[in-house]
Amino acid sequence: MLVGRRRGPLEEVAGSLDRSLVLPADLGEAGAPAEIVGAVREQLGRLDVIVNNAAAFVLRPFGSYELSDFETIVATNVRAPFFLVQEALPLLEASPAPVVVNVSSAAAVMYRPGQAAYALAKAALEHLTKQLAAELAPRGIRVVGIRPGPVDTPFHAVVEDPAARIAQLGAMVPLGRVGRPEEVARWIGHVVEPEAEWVTGAVISVDGGRVLGPPEKT
Repeated sequence: MLVGRRRGPLEEVAGSLDRSLVLPADLGEAGAPAEIVGAVREQLGRLDVIVNNAAAFVLRPFGSYELSDFETIVATNVRAPFFLVQEALPLLEASPAPVVVNVSSAAAVMYRPGQAAYALAKAALEHLTKQLAAELAPRGIRVVGIRPGPVDTPFHAVVEDPAARIAQLGAMVPLGRVGRPEEVARWIGHVVEPEAEWVTGAVISVDGGRVLGPPEKT
């Protein structure tokens, strides 16, 4: 089940998959978790894996944040995964190998100007990952976090010159470039496989070393 705000990109991805359903929905809306889980229950009948990858991002100085910015970021990055997992608990408990994957960000453990609300929300998501891993382990539900560094996606269109921002971010990564979406996707795939069945509560950095800080100049 592919979920996102815009039908077009969802259908584009669906066309590359053997079997998939598309559900346009805004995870930032309070009623979205119930709508999504209801559709999964009705159309698929089971749920084994949730990937909480929806995100909202605003880049601006701390003093210029509006309340609406803050509420949108928290609603999408924290409230949505919290209540989506809650809504899905009966289906997850019925699965033979349930896994929740929360996609965080290197921003959760870094302190960069302009990212106050986003970093706060992603840090909260990482705490939620560990909290749920501990609380849901007796039910056999694994919860794992993936912490990407900067990745070349349309997400960076929030700034006036995305290409310049991608170049700037790549220069801050010790391995010398931003990531590719498939590099993050592969790690999501790894942690939901049976080979990872003894992994829960971990938050795995997939970031080219970004959280280590910028490369030293010699």
